[in-house]
Amino acid sequence: MNQDEVRSKLELDEERVVIPVPEIIALVSGIFGNIGCSAGVAREVAEHLAEANLCGMESHGLMRTLQYVDQFESGYMRADVDPEVRTTERGATIIDGNGGIGIPAMRLAIEEGCRVAAEQGVSVVAIRNVGHTGRLGAFTEAAAYQGFLSICFGGGGREKWRQVAPYGGRQGMLPTNPYSIAMPGGDRGPVMFDFATSKIAGGWIYAARSAGARLPDNVLMDADGNVTRDPEDYFRGGAIMPSGGHKGYALALAAEIVAEAMLGPTETEGSWLLLTVDTSRYREPVQLQRIAEEILDELRNCPPAPGFEAVEIPGEREREHREKTIENGIALPRKTFEQIQTLSARLGNR
Repeated sequence: MNQDEVRSKLELDEERVVIPVPEIIALVSGIFGNIGCSAGVAREVAEHLAEANLCGMESHGLMRTLQYVDQFESGYMRADVDPEVRTTERGATIIDGNGGIGIPAMRLAIEEGCRVAAEQGVSVVAIRNVGHTGRLGAFTEAAAYQGFLSICFGGGGREKWRQVAPYGGRQGMLPTNPYSIAMPGGDRGPVMFDFATSKIAGGWIYAARSAGARLPDNVLMDADGNVTRDPEDYFRGGAIMPSGGHKGYALALAAEIVAEAMLGPTETEGSWLLLTVDTSRYREPVQLQRIAEEILDELRNCPPAPGFEAVEIPGEREREHREKTIENGIALPRKTFEQIQTLSARLGNR
């Protein structure tokens, strides 16, 4: 895929509608409140999803409202719970999401991880029994802004989420098992990676389906192993291809074994491992930023390959996208926005 294909992901047949940020947050927050979430959780989740759209990450944005409500109503996730810190011992922490949505649990994990790492230099947090955790990079980036190196990955949901074919296979066997790494960077903010171990995040398939869109080439197989762009083929027994072939498969497998074999079985989305390091234990922040900026500047000055405008630094595109869109509002596919409005009308009558 060239740069334009990577950025767009969705080939839409219909127009978008622009909604002011406060308006869409209020609408979605009301939906989660009516489904049974506390006012604080409802607002936190709505703001997190809107922020993903502002950063250009539609796969983890407001279209997830439809998925989350379905999961609350089916009993897959609980709306009436909050995450809790179960144990903290010698830098190792366990957080129990109590079967609720994973966004508040991941925020708590970052808070605890940074607190313990500030005291001891490093921390390891396990997050168990949670639903979908939203955009992973939002959490690791928050730690990086505070001067920490943050590494997070998850898995363990293969019994329920057989989405990705192993390298050489044609049937979905593993979840998308994402990784995110963030660290203090140069003058423009942290360097942040956030990627699924599949060619696309599973959310892009749901986004394409809800928007009536097609997917890029060479990311999805139908049930017979043929390449397809139709998101409906995924729901008819197809599978997402692993990112980077055997390399993405290996990363996904490692995450699955850590999450399931080490952290234990899960009843919901999966389990997560978060590692947080206080970078100031190794280098003064000013020195780290100066050297990081030298590295990043050298990369930015690399001549671009055909089809690319410039070499990008991970995390910068999302921040730039947010700056450009925050004042104008969020452009949602009309079909997706109408589905959210319909959901709000239905739940508002409870």
